[in-house]
Amino acid sequence: MKCLACGSEAVVGGTVLDNSSGGNIVFKFDEVPIWKSMFGVGTRSIRAYGCVHCKHLQFAVDFSEKDVQRFQQFEGEQPGVLERLASDTESLRGCIDQK
Repeated sequence: MKCLACGSEAVVGGTVLDNSSGGNIVFKFDEVPIWKSMFGVGTRSIRAYGCVHCKHLQFAVDFSEKDVQRFQQFEGEQPGVLERLASDTESLRGCIDQK
Protein backbone atom coordinates (compact mmCIF):
# COMPACT_ATOMS: atom_id res chain seq x y z
CA MET A 1 0.00 0.00 0.00
CA LYS A 2 1.25 3.48 -0.84
CA CYS A 3 0.70 6.73 1.04
CA LEU A 4 -1.90 8.84 -0.74
CA ALA A 5 -0.15 12.07 0.29
CA CYS A 6 3.51 11.44 -0.59
CA GLY A 7 3.58 8.10 -2.45
CA SER A 8 5.91 6.41 0.05
CA GLU A 9 5.55 2.67 0.62
CA ALA A 10 6.59 2.95 4.28
CA VAL A 11 3.00 2.67 5.57
CA VAL A 12 2.24 1.02 8.91
CA GLY A 13 -1.17 -0.58 9.59
CA GLY A 14 -3.03 -0.12 12.88
CA THR A 15 -6.44 0.05 14.52
CA VAL A 16 -8.28 3.24 15.41
CA LEU A 17 -9.94 3.00 18.82
CA ASP A 18 -12.72 5.01 20.41
CA ASN A 19 -11.19 5.88 23.77
CA SER A 20 -14.42 7.27 25.22
CA SER A 21 -16.13 3.87 25.51
CA GLY A 22 -13.20 1.59 24.82
CA GLY A 23 -14.74 0.04 21.69
CA ASN A 24 -13.59 0.12 18.10
CA ILE A 25 -14.56 2.97 15.83
CA VAL A 26 -16.62 1.61 12.95
CA PHE A 27 -18.00 2.84 9.64
CA LYS A 28 -21.81 3.21 9.77
CA PHE A 29 -23.88 3.30 6.61
CA ASP A 30 -25.96 6.50 6.49
CA GLU A 31 -29.13 4.55 5.70
CA VAL A 32 -28.95 2.53 8.95
CA PRO A 33 -30.64 4.06 12.03
CA ILE A 34 -28.35 4.73 14.99
CA TRP A 35 -30.23 2.28 17.24
CA LYS A 36 -29.53 -0.58 14.80
CA SER A 37 -25.85 0.31 14.61
CA MET A 38 -25.63 -0.09 18.40
CA PHE A 39 -26.21 -3.82 17.78
CA GLY A 40 -23.65 -3.98 14.96
CA VAL A 41 -26.16 -3.81 12.09
CA GLY A 42 -24.93 -1.74 9.15
CA THR A 43 -21.42 -1.17 10.51
CA ARG A 44 -18.07 -2.25 9.10
CA SER A 45 -14.60 -2.39 10.61
CA ILE A 46 -12.08 0.31 9.81
CA ARG A 47 -8.39 -0.21 9.10
CA ALA A 48 -5.96 2.65 9.59
CA TYR A 49 -2.54 3.19 8.00
CA GLY A 50 0.06 5.78 9.00
CA CYS A 51 2.89 6.94 6.75
CA VAL A 52 6.30 6.89 8.44
CA HIS A 53 7.64 9.66 6.15
CA CYS A 54 4.94 12.35 6.07
CA LYS A 55 2.80 11.22 9.06
CA HIS A 56 -0.33 11.09 6.84
CA LEU A 57 -3.16 8.94 8.25
CA GLN A 58 -5.51 7.13 5.89
CA PHE A 59 -8.47 4.84 6.54
CA ALA A 60 -9.92 1.85 4.72
CA VAL A 61 -13.30 0.20 5.33
CA ASP A 62 -13.65 -3.59 5.44
CA PHE A 63 -16.64 -4.00 3.12
CA SER A 64 -18.12 -7.49 2.72
CA GLU A 65 -18.36 -9.07 -0.74
CA LYS A 66 -22.11 -8.45 -0.61
CA ASP A 67 -21.50 -4.73 0.07
CA VAL A 68 -19.15 -4.50 -2.91
CA GLN A 69 -21.68 -6.14 -5.24
CA ARG A 70 -24.50 -3.95 -3.90
CA PHE A 71 -22.80 -0.59 -4.12
CA GLN A 72 -20.56 -1.01 -7.18
CA GLN A 73 -23.49 -1.73 -9.46
CA PHE A 74 -24.47 1.93 -9.40
CA GLU A 75 -22.74 4.74 -11.22
CA GLY A 76 -23.21 8.26 -9.93
CA GLU A 77 -25.71 9.06 -7.22
CA GLN A 78 -27.02 6.14 -5.15
CA PRO A 79 -30.75 5.38 -5.46
CA GLY A 80 -33.03 6.11 -2.52
CA VAL A 81 -34.27 3.51 -0.06
CA LEU A 82 -37.69 3.24 -1.71
CA GLU A 83 -36.12 2.63 -5.13
CA ARG A 84 -33.90 -0.10 -3.66
CA LEU A 85 -36.84 -1.76 -1.94
CA ALA A 86 -38.80 -1.74 -5.18
CA SER A 87 -35.94 -3.38 -7.08
CA ASP A 88 -35.48 -5.98 -4.30
CA THR A 89 -39.20 -6.79 -4.46
CA GLU A 90 -38.96 -7.30 -8.22
CA SER A 91 -36.00 -9.65 -7.86
CA LEU A 92 -37.84 -11.63 -5.16
CA ARG A 93 -40.87 -11.99 -7.43
CA GLY A 94 -38.63 -13.45 -10.11
CA CYS A 95 -37.27 -16.01 -7.62
CA ILE A 96 -40.78 -16.97 -6.47
CA ASP A 97 -42.07 -17.27 -10.04
CA GLN A 98 -39.25 -19.68 -10.91
CA LYS A 99 -40.25 -22.10 -8.14
